[in-house]
Amino acid sequence: MPEPDRVTAAALAIGDELLSGRTKDRNIGHLAELLTLRGIDLCEARIVADTQSAIVAALNALRASHDYVFTSGGIGPTHDDITADAVAAAFGVPCQHDAEAMQRLGEHYARRGVEFTSARQRMARMPLGARLIDNPVSVAPGFVIGNVFVMAGVPQVFSAMLDNVLPELEGGRPLISRTYPCPLAEGDIGAALADLSKAHAAVSIGSYPRLTDTGYANEIIVRGREAAAVEAAGTAVAALIERLRRQDDAAAAVRGDKRGAPGAD
Repeated sequence: MPEPDRVTAAALAIGDELLSGRTKDRNIGHLAELLTLRGIDLCEARIVADTQSAIVAALNALRASHDYVFTSGGIGPTHDDITADAVAAAFGVPCQHDAEAMQRLGEHYARRGVEFTSARQRMARMPLGARLIDNPVSVAPGFVIGNVFVMAGVPQVFSAMLDNVLPELEGGRPLISRTYPCPLAEGDIGAALADLSKAHAAVSIGSYPRLTDTGYANEIIVRGREAAAVEAAGTAVAALIERLRRQDDAAAAVRGDKRGAPGAD
């Protein structure tokens, strides 16, 4: 790890339907939220097509540069569900039917009186040496190999699998975040905020614009792992916002703008 108290992760969403826009990804945001609570930084997210070479290339790049990689999609029963084969190829091991996964699925379909077809048996295929991720929603398991966690693309199933994975993850120091509403547009505060960021290099300072009833405004968010550094930067941000707001109000008053006029609503 580049920092002793920092653990990093990457997300790899797999599926032609994501790239075509037919399906909207909901897993990356959910993953980011839960990893942040765990003290793990989701540093990168990629979406690739159902092409083995693309999956292998992305996976090898991500698993070499992050502590954890989480994939979603492509472990179903159809011919274009090739994630298990691609992960096996990335690790240089065979992809085969896992005995425990076959038993779980076989019993599941037997209870339902449904034939355990060869297509359904594809959901028990995984790289040699992988271990299962439980799936309390639809039984078909995900799997873990190395630092890669391979999970379903269906959001409900992905979420359930992730809940089973999170307790085993080693997190870093939790990220501390402070938010400061700013009534000024980014163009009004950008240069001063850049200088302030240089002066507080131990934290991350971000500006997030939004459109309000009276025009553009934004939120300034300070993030870091050292409480003292976050509070110091936050105090500086609050002072900067107040100073620039007063200057803007004074300039508006000179122009006769309603916003700057004394007693204006």
